[in-house]
Amino acid sequence: MNSDSNHSEGITWISPQSLIKLRLQANQISLNKSIIHAKQGGAYLSSFKGRGMEFDESRIYQAGDDIRNMDWRVTARTGTAHTKVFREERERPVLLCLDLNTSMMFATRNKFKSVIAAEIAALIAWSAANNNDRIGGLIFSSDEHHEIKPRRGKTAVLDFIGRTAKHKSWHKGWSSTENNKSKRNMATAIARLHKVTHPGSLIFMISDFRNMDEKAFSHLANVARHNDIVLIKITDPIETDLPLSGSYKLTDGINELQIRTSNKTTREEYQQRYATDNAQLEKFCKQNRIHLVPISTSDNTLEKLTSGLGMQRRKRHKVQPAAHL
Repeated sequence: MNSDSNHSEGITWISPQSLIKLRLQANQISLNKSIIHAKQGGAYLSSFKGRGMEFDESRIYQAGDDIRNMDWRVTARTGTAHTKVFREERERPVLLCLDLNTSMMFATRNKFKSVIAAEIAALIAWSAANNNDRIGGLIFSSDEHHEIKPRRGKTAVLDFIGRTAKHKSWHKGWSSTENNKSKRNMATAIARLHKVTHPGSLIFMISDFRNMDEKAFSHLANVARHNDIVLIKITDPIETDLPLSGSYKLTDGINELQIRTSNKTTREEYQQRYATDNAQLEKFCKQNRIHLVPISTSDNTLEKLTSGLGMQRRKRHKVQPAAHL
């Protein structure tokens, strides 16, 4: 790496050393299923679905029981409504689905969306390791996919970090002619997720969710039927709302692009297009009981992640100064 590359580390690309250091920050969050909550429907908090459960016994149905857990065989045999009772599995896989497509190699402030996504993936991986969960997942771009089968421990986290940092998307750059020829395919990536997904998994998909077509939504709905899914949507402020009238220069460090935002109609259409896509994603998540956590490049990533998951960050105890005599 040259001096310019070293200077951009943590901004346009991320080193494995930086992702390893996040292990300390991961101690401030917990993936313990009993305390993780996420907003659904905007009006109430509900815990993760807990599909990572083992059948324990059947008992007589009580008001408020989930009808999806009805034990129809026992009900038919006894003539009385019975429901299945489950107990939590001792462990369940935590799968990280990390998007390193071209659109993630972008930001107008702080650091690239891809860097933030990689940091979030590392934080979750270290937290899962602390909880003794197995860690696996998928790292994908338009032309390169790494499928990682779930394993337990520090070695699994380091493997995920190594594959993330070495992914060729960082080296090709978003301006690469070769890279721009490849089209992102979210449907293909989500379909590949099936290969490493065991029913009852906890899945974190970290992406900007651009170009989500009907097929991609269909694949994601199928995965959600038997797993808990958290979508972490990474955005940049300029993607939600173009700046006021003016001429702005964008660069990837090599090439430059000039954009003009003087046309009010263009700005309004741009904003409406984003709002429509975002509303579609939010509606889909509510319909499929999928948790959605939006994080902007202008946010404090750790604070936004913990609050979005409904966690209370673990407070560090401060040493009080001794009183003066």
